[in-house]
Amino acid sequence: MALVSVLAVGLGGAVGALSRYGVALSIERTRVDTLIVNVVGSFVFGVVFGLGIDGPALLALVVGFCGAFTTFSTFAVETVQLTEDGEWVTVVIYAGGTLVVALGAVLAGGWIASSVW
Repeated sequence: MALVSVLAVGLGGAVGALSRYGVALSIERTRVDTLIVNVVGSFVFGVVFGLGIDGPALLALVVGFCGAFTTFSTFAVETVQLTEDGEWVTVVIYAGGTLVVALGAVLAGGWIASSVW
């Protein structure tokens, strides 16, 4: 692996992790901040592919930034906690809603980017 690729992933990851932390500090509500970062990250992912970005920029944005910014593990833990608390309606809304909105964000990002560029 080329040094530039490693640096691209590291730089993107650092920016993504700091951004994720910033969202968490700004919102201070679990589930809401998790939903926001996962949807925004999905949108960015769609934009990157819609623009046809490749090489180190792709690695920095998708693997680095989106990888560090989005958080499937937190989403999974929060969903399990809701299940353990017996919050079944919230589980369906949160898990199903996150999936639908994140998938829509990828599609929207890709569509917007490919339409504009």
